[in-house]
Amino acid sequence: MKILIILAHPEEKSFNAAMFNTAIKSLEEAGHEVKTTDLYKKNYQPVSGKENFSQLNNPNYFKQQDEELFAVQQFTLMPDIVSEQEKVEWCDILIWQFPLYWFSAPAILKGWADKVFTMGKFYDNGKIFSNGFSVGKQAMLSVTTGGPEKNYTDDKYGDIDSILFPIHRGIFEFLGFSVLQPEIVYSVERLTDEERKTHLDNWSKRLINIETEITKIKMIN
Repeated sequence: MKILIILAHPEEKSFNAAMFNTAIKSLEEAGHEVKTTDLYKKNYQPVSGKENFSQLNNPNYFKQQDEELFAVQQFTLMPDIVSEQEKVEWCDILIWQFPLYWFSAPAILKGWADKVFTMGKFYDNGKIFSNGFSVGKQAMLSVTTGGPEKNYTDDKYGDIDSILFPIHRGIFEFLGFSVLQPEIVYSVERLTDEERKTHLDNWSKRLINIETEITKIKMIN
């Protein structure tokens, strides 16, 4: 399979980086093709606006969706956007690796989505959800949290599925991706070295068997 992994963490020695590197190694050893984007290492510019385009259709009044449609037709998206779009189109599975910031993805990752998932390319009128351009592809979140698992309840932080719903439903499923069960590592700063190793080993085993996991889901559905 072809897997694209997007990393959003500024520290190269972080546990998120370890999850990222473990994923690459495990998937490649299992015979899969892997492409990556390390957003902080790349110094990715997440602000989405007029600078997304080499030419504007209407320079007098900026409407991003209109400009995206024009850009897709006239090939005026900036190269840094096009290169990421090509990776998404190439992949069978998209994985986002990130720490939970304010119950969401880091701004640099949200900005990546804002820029890359352009109208006319990844969604359009009537081309969403089951009719979306990414139908047949899978998407997965691999997330670390600061708080312990016991805090992710309705009477405290809210359950983790509700917290991740805007990404799962509002981005991935909206575009047509099928969403795989997220990989969650809670309270990452409080883990012992042995616990960290166990999480990395479990992550590796899951990815090595990812084709089987997807096949089982398809059989159920």
